[in-house]
Amino acid sequence: MRAKLVVFPIRGRSWCFSRMIDPSAPGAQSPNTPSTFRELYSMLFSSKPSPVNGFHASEASSKVELVVDFVANKMNVAWINLEKAPQGTIKNKIHGFGLMLLSRVKPSEIFFKSIPKEIDSVEITYPSSLNSRLVRRRLRHIAFRGSVIHKQYFYKSAILLPLTSVFMVLPLPNVPFFWILFRTYSHWRASQGSEKLLHLVTDSVEKVKVRESSTPISVKESKDSIVSSWVFQPSAELEKLLDHKDGADEGLDDSTISKICQKFYLNNADVVKYRNLM
Repeated sequence: MRAKLVVFPIRGRSWCFSRMIDPSAPGAQSPNTPSTFRELYSMLFSSKPSPVNGFHASEASSKVELVVDFVANKMNVAWINLEKAPQGTIKNKIHGFGLMLLSRVKPSEIFFKSIPKEIDSVEITYPSSLNSRLVRRRLRHIAFRGSVIHKQYFYKSAILLPLTSVFMVLPLPNVPFFWILFRTYSHWRASQGSEKLLHLVTDSVEKVKVRESSTPISVKESKDSIVSSWVFQPSAELEKLLDHKDGADEGLDDSTISKICQKFYLNNADVVKYRNLM
């Protein structure tokens, strides 16, 4: 599975990192994700334990993933119900407050969450005027930084969960608990995505170093070893869409961002966040 990413300068030294949206993807729930507690219980305890230490580490990790996906699905259903609530109701006001909180989520976190754990390669589209080594270096930097930051925030958010659960005794919806629960899940996914991206970048670099230090190989073979996990696609069209007449401090205007998002299937709101990020 390959993820298609788009990278380009958007404001001064700030760059935008975004994943292409597949227009053919239905966005439905995975068939392996349980929808009820009975299905979750059955999938967690149906497998036989391993004779060594009771179970393998991979089995434990897959069960944790199963629980996380189950909780994420429940949160998504609850969010959809809030979105459908009539105007002026408490649920509708909670939904509006949630949108305000979501607008504060950094675009880099959204980017890392879009990197699934199933991918084995990435395709990078970037302006043809940029050097591919610079693009790779910037991606490695944000991936390493994201893997550290989101792991720290994940532990901090998880610690706050028991504290916010005490508000369950109130008759109103426990907004603090569900927000901290969402932030815990979000940082968990962002940490996984950044680590996966960092692994792919580091893995591709290590392949080149190993092949270069061994027996001589042809140029085509050397390129094939890189393409297996890391593909660069310099785009002259993206270069033309970038309005270099804009001031470096102001960044790209809304019209230019809209054209780039339409051409490369990007989320316009997420891209604008990169430009407005201070």
